[in-house]
Amino acid sequence: MVKVLYPGSFDPVHNGHIEICTTASRLFDHVVVAAMRNPQKSSPLFSDEERIEMITEACSHLDNVEVVQFGELVVDLAKRLEVDFIVKGLRSSGDFESELQMAQMNKSVSGVETVFLPATSGNAFIASKYIRDITKFGTDCSHLVPESIADRLREKMPK
Repeated sequence: MVKVLYPGSFDPVHNGHIEICTTASRLFDHVVVAAMRNPQKSSPLFSDEERIEMITEACSHLDNVEVVQFGELVVDLAKRLEVDFIVKGLRSSGDFESELQMAQMNKSVSGVETVFLPATSGNAFIASKYIRDITKFGTDCSHLVPESIADRLREKMPK
């Protein structure tokens, strides 16, 4: 059985994330989606608990997906969960450059390989940071996220 780890902040989870998760679930036997709070990113729109709930809802159609929260290095989580690979989605060449460097570092310190999955052009422009910004200004972006997440985003919009 091949088990992979798909880490990210998922604040919020969007259609691009779900595409990568769906692809990974077809390619591998078990996918662990791990949500973390990234200290390098702006303050989160959703709490840790809300993000876990949203990912669980959005991936409920995928039988081989498990959702966890973590607050440690990705490679430490990968070792603890005994995954075979780390999965990362790529939207652009810029993503590739930064993710390649991270993959090389992760391999160096842990021996865990990273597998890159490209997003389709229909989802390649979506980024959680843009969805957070759009939502904070009261603009609807429900076409970029699963329906259940769109409802939660509407609740966060200014009244």
